[in-house]
This record gives sequence, structure tokens and C-alpha cells, in this order.
Amino acid sequence: MNVIGKQLNSLQSGNSSSSVNNEKSVDLCTITPEDVLRLNTITEDYLCSPSANVYEIDFTRFKIRDLESGAVLFEIAKPPSEQFVEGTIDTLMAATEELSLEDTADPNAGRYVRYQFTPAFLNLKTVGATVEFTVGSQPVNNFRMIERHFFRDRLLKTFDFEFGYCIPYSKNSCEHIYEFPNLPSDLVAEMISNPFETRSDSFYFVDNRLVMHNKADYAYDGGMAI
Repeated sequence: MNVIGKQLNSLQSGNSSSSVNNEKSVDLCTITPEDVLRLNTITEDYLCSPSANVYEIDFTRFKIRDLESGAVLFEIAKPPSEQFVEGTIDTLMAATEELSLEDTADPNAGRYVRYQFTPAFLNLKTVGATVEFTVGSQPVNNFRMIERHFFRDRLLKTFDFEFGYCIPYSKNSCEHIYEFPNLPSDLVAEMISNPFETRSDSFYFVDNRLVMHNKADYAYDGGMAI
């Protein structure tokens, strides 16, 4: 079963506002986990600016694997020269494409990523997501991620993970387990037939205050004849 994925071009975004569909405007400095858990659709804009990341949290490597087979489905890493903490990065698995996360002049570049998987990805039950990241000069308390996945305006699942405490100038690694929901076959067919209409918001909190907001969209038609 081929489920190898790839990252397509990162999407660029213009200046964002604090408005959200079906929601009132929220003070960017006081957005809490409870606020984002109440949202009933994907956000149109980012709910915080890049400058909200005062803890200098920098994601340097990301890998997802199928827990049943152990197969690596996707892996991406920043070049060592761009990482805050010096060190080497293991060679990427041969089954994945060579990819990099690069900074550009757009402050929102890298906050919105597009992925493409084969239809077999939707048959997976449990996936492990390993992330490596560095932090800056301040300690990071109660680091938490809430990730919400939608197909169009339908909520598929909310994932809620704790990273815990990170000491200053540290390099950290952890694996979170994603248990995918059982989706009706007609919904799966729609998701395959409508690439990039499956989207996610990833909200990152420190001490219950929003410090980072990333977006992604997904296609599940990889390898299919057009």
C-alpha cells in the first residue's frame, strides 16, 4: 500500500485580520484554547502574527509514520545551517522526497503548507507524528498544540497535544499519536475527488496564550491518473 506523501509549494498569505467565520473578533493577545475549540469552521486568516512567537519556537524536523507497519510516510527537515541549535540531521528516508523549509521575505511564508497523499492514506488508523523544535532564551511553560481538521465546513477531528516544559536554548523532540476517525465511504470519496478542500488549523499555546498559528491543506489523489 503506497501512502508516501509530499509537501507541495508553501502558500503565501497577505496581511491577516482577526476575523473568523461565524465568530466575533477576538483580541489577538488573549486568544485561549477555549476560543479556538469553539470555532465551527476553518479560519479565514491567522489569529496571531509571527511576532507573537516571543519564545522563538522553531520547528526543524517533522516526520509521520504508520504505527502498524512502521513505514515512514512523510519527512521534512530544515538544513542544519538554518537551525538554531548546531547539530547534524539524519539522512532522509529514501522513500521520501528531498524537501526543505526555507525562509522568504514574506513573514507568513512557511505558515501555510500544502500536502499531497495517495488515497491509501485515508485507510490508516493510527499515525505517529514526530516533531523536533528549538526554543530561544525564555523557558516555555505548558506548551500545547490544538489541531483542527475540516473538510469544507465539516469538522473531521480535533487533536489536542501537550509538549510540556522546555528549558531555554533547548532542542526538543516528541512523538504524538494521531488516531484517525472512521469516515463514511461517501465522505472519503468526496475528499479524494476534491483535493485541498480538506484543511487544518494548528494553534500553539504557551501558558494558554496563542503564540503560533499554522495552516495546511491536503489532497488525497496522489498517484491517480488524471
